[in-house]
Amino acid sequence: MIEARQEAQSRVITQDSEARTPWWEERAVQPLARAADAVQSCLNRAAQALLKRQALDGHWRFDLEADATIPSEYILLQHYLGRSNKEREEKIVRYLRRMQNRNGSWSLYHGGPGDISATVKAYFALKLMGQSPDAPFMVRARHWVLANGGAEKVNVFTRITLAIFGQLPWRTVPAMPVEIMFLPRWWFFNLSRVSYWSRCVIVPLLILFAKRPVVHVDLHLGVAELFHCQPMKLRNLDSFSIKSPLKSCFILLDRLLKVVEPMIPHAIRGRAIKRAENWMRDHTKGKGGIGAIYPAMANAAMALRELGAPEDDPDFTRTVQAIEDLVLDGEEETYVQPCVSPIWDTCLSLSALTEAGAQSDHPAVQQAVEWLFDHQIFVTGDWTDRAPGLEPGGWAFQYENDKYPDVDDTGMVLMALLRAGAHDKQHKRKRINQAVNWLLGMQNPDGSWGAFDIGNNSEYLNKIPFADHGALVDPGTADLTARCIELLAMLGYDQSFPPVQRALEFLREDQEEDGSWYGRWGVNYIYGTWSVLAALGAIGEDVAKPYVRKAVQWLQDHQNEDGGWGESCNTYDDPGLTGRGISTASQTAWALLGLLAVGAAGTPHVQRGVDYLVRTQNAAGEWDEEEYTGTGFAKVFYLRYHGYARYFPVWALATYARARQGIPTRQAEVMTEGPIDLGPIPVLAMA
Repeated sequence: MIEARQEAQSRVITQDSEARTPWWEERAVQPLARAADAVQSCLNRAAQALLKRQALDGHWRFDLEADATIPSEYILLQHYLGRSNKEREEKIVRYLRRMQNRNGSWSLYHGGPGDISATVKAYFALKLMGQSPDAPFMVRARHWVLANGGAEKVNVFTRITLAIFGQLPWRTVPAMPVEIMFLPRWWFFNLSRVSYWSRCVIVPLLILFAKRPVVHVDLHLGVAELFHCQPMKLRNLDSFSIKSPLKSCFILLDRLLKVVEPMIPHAIRGRAIKRAENWMRDHTKGKGGIGAIYPAMANAAMALRELGAPEDDPDFTRTVQAIEDLVLDGEEETYVQPCVSPIWDTCLSLSALTEAGAQSDHPAVQQAVEWLFDHQIFVTGDWTDRAPGLEPGGWAFQYENDKYPDVDDTGMVLMALLRAGAHDKQHKRKRINQAVNWLLGMQNPDGSWGAFDIGNNSEYLNKIPFADHGALVDPGTADLTARCIELLAMLGYDQSFPPVQRALEFLREDQEEDGSWYGRWGVNYIYGTWSVLAALGAIGEDVAKPYVRKAVQWLQDHQNEDGGWGESCNTYDDPGLTGRGISTASQTAWALLGLLAVGAAGTPHVQRGVDYLVRTQNAAGEWDEEEYTGTGFAKVFYLRYHGYARYFPVWALATYARARQGIPTRQAEVMTEGPIDLGPIPVLAMA
């Protein structure tokens, strides 16, 4: 099983657990008590288990799992490239079969309903790996697809995949002329108006759209049987709707473009392809691959091949290697990650352990701090389009993604570094200053923060036929805005600071009627509400204010009978289900952290939540969690962070343990030291 492989891998990359003494046994005086009761015992075991998972160089990296789509696409890519690894394919088959629902479909998250696009891709990949369409599990998949509208109903990205492999005509795919590369910034659609992830996926796709490759697939390996009608006779799969006039206008524009596109002069098309190639190659120079996300890398590999790149082309070689680095081979199963999350895992693990009592001079803390500083980014990226005078200094999500540092990681890393006491050293304060400067410069005009860009909120673009996933842009969100407020509070800024003023106003306006906040990057309203309450507690907001009390009441009202909290990914589809779902360790920890941040430590709700964590801890000192509590793109792509059930409970239990003993959190200790003098913040002169 995958979990067994994870345990083995962890032992390989971490220090010898027997040779390492927990910090609570290394210090004569400890900020937290020894295991005097069940809560402290649970915390100690969980913290020690987390410490054991630290890599030799000081960082943490846990597996990141999506749905069946990514391993299926990996198999399709290998077929495109003419490569085959039978042993690996057998393991991917086992993984896909285990992930299949009883009704034959594949879901986007554990326990979710079947998804037509994920099911079609998995079925196609399984056929290419030699699975018979007459096998019972394949028959069930086929019947489910046909009963749910057939492969005609797949999303745009699946349509593109089927077109590349000759299962659909290219005319069924929305028009995306490569001449988009020439569009000016003031035009209603251009590359600077879409998000980082969209940009990295689109540019290689533009080359494929221009080349329109069709990879030969033997007739018996195709998926024509998944369609209700003959697929090669299909033409227009996007329908007009009087309920969505803007979308209908874009569909009309799409059909006009398909008429005009063949008339584009070859010289213009050639220059556009070259511009796309140059952009793609420039963004493929790092070892992490273009955008450091699987879909973009796969598109880049195919685009480079269509451009005639040989096997030893450096950009092609790096891209293929970056893809291979995402493959997790277990003894029995194999799957492919959408990306990796070492920066995120490291800063969250560090925050959890420092709140649990790890001192700044502990070797594990020092190593983690140095590793994080080693990965700070000092080169410019696409974000400079909207902030040409802003100096770099943020962090990315992955090992290497220098063109795309993000606000979320940067804020969380900075708070972890402050908890670890990194600001006590002058040379590190300068580095922190650079990161804070970058973060302040990334604030949106409306007071919010998005993830990767400034003012990337042209949400009308989600109505174009290509954007049926609804995530083409990167607007400001409550969770990221809250993160930045919390950081600024730790640095000593208060509500009079203009960026904080604007951010708080955004949060007040963004609150849902029931008192919760939407979670963009975590599932869902529990995640968003925790993030905001943590910020409000840190910045010193009056917790008696009605909007704060309403949020607290919402969390309390949505506690499960078992004492935990849980929320399913289906709350993105049906807001009426907000805050409801099977209890999970990570979401329970978020709810507890939110309540503890606003002084609710003595409430029975918090006690019951803590009891839930203590009661559900496993023999290894960790928590089992199959549910997906991470969000990639709402309604279409979710994530299971294998680290969430390992570090968030530690953080929550440590915060509770401090509160009941009257010991301030490490965050509060940093704040009581007074404003941290980082020196002048250059971006303020630009504002």
